[in-house]
Amino acid sequence: MRHSASATSHAQPATTSAVHEESAGDSRYATPCRSITRFGLELRLLARARRSAWQHRGVVFSLIYVIVRHLLGLFMLLVRSDASKEAELLVLRHENAVLRRQVRRIRYQPADRLWLAALSHLLPRRRWAEIFSVTPATLLRWHRRLVARTWDYANSRGPGRPPIAASIRALVVRMAEENPGWGHRRIQGELARLGHRIAPSTVWQILATAGVDPAPRRSGPTWKQFLTAQAHAILACDFLTVETVRLRRIYVLIFVEHHTRTLHVAGVTAHPTGAWMVQQARNVTIDLAKRMDSPRFLIRDRDAKFSAAFDAVFQADNIEILKTPPMAPRANAICERLVGTLRREILDRILILNETHL
Repeated sequence: MRHSASATSHAQPATTSAVHEESAGDSRYATPCRSITRFGLELRLLARARRSAWQHRGVVFSLIYVIVRHLLGLFMLLVRSDASKEAELLVLRHENAVLRRQVRRIRYQPADRLWLAALSHLLPRRRWAEIFSVTPATLLRWHRRLVARTWDYANSRGPGRPPIAASIRALVVRMAEENPGWGHRRIQGELARLGHRIAPSTVWQILATAGVDPAPRRSGPTWKQFLTAQAHAILACDFLTVETVRLRRIYVLIFVEHHTRTLHVAGVTAHPTGAWMVQQARNVTIDLAKRMDSPRFLIRDRDAKFSAAFDAVFQADNIEILKTPPMAPRANAICERLVGTLRREILDRILILNETHL
């Protein structure tokens, strides 16, 4: 027992020293392992950086390749003979013919229409039917549709006219029955005095619906009779608006002699200022004084562009200014008819570029 105890006691220091030696060995190998791991991490990071750099270089090389390829293609296109170009055009036309047989109706997007309209200016008109699948009338219709869509104020208006109250309808019928000599305009004036704002056409519609006959016409000529009797001394003027290709609005001031139906284009401008209007009025009066007697009347609408200085130029030559009623184009029928003729026969058939072109 003593021997075994002593052996045990002698073995314990040996075991302890072995453990210390092993731990000492671990501490010796710990620093090289950490350095190896850090070195491998640095190698991986360096490889990744090189890979990303090569990717960026690949993008640059691809961009240079595309640019060089397009430049060479453009050079080859310039060097190619006319025969090869014509052959390619024939192939493309045949492909278009095959596609048109398969598709009944071709639908164009706004970008396609813009592109076709731009290319149409580079080709002679006689070849449009061979190249384009649209006609000149289609291009003009696209432009009119674009103009109508640009100057559309339908969304800004209300849902419609307000309904007429039943009390006002009864009042209109009562006035007509108690005053047989009153027409719809006289009744409309009496309603305005009472504070009821209603149009003469609405009064006429109420009377027609109620079965009330119109009143006898009061003394005085109608507009047609007046214009016919005074045609030799009447001058009419009006504005005509034209939309250009760039959706710019141009104003044209015209004068018409009722007796000879002679048209005077006073001027064309995009900004009809007061000074410009006065100068055009002076030019017209000088031109009329050279060719004919000075007219007695000038018919115009109530546009704000016709200022007091504009009227003063004609009043200086003893010309009386006759303003048409609001929203009554028939009061200036000859001038309005001429404006419609200009639109139907000239302006609706061409695309206007600018003021000089107009």
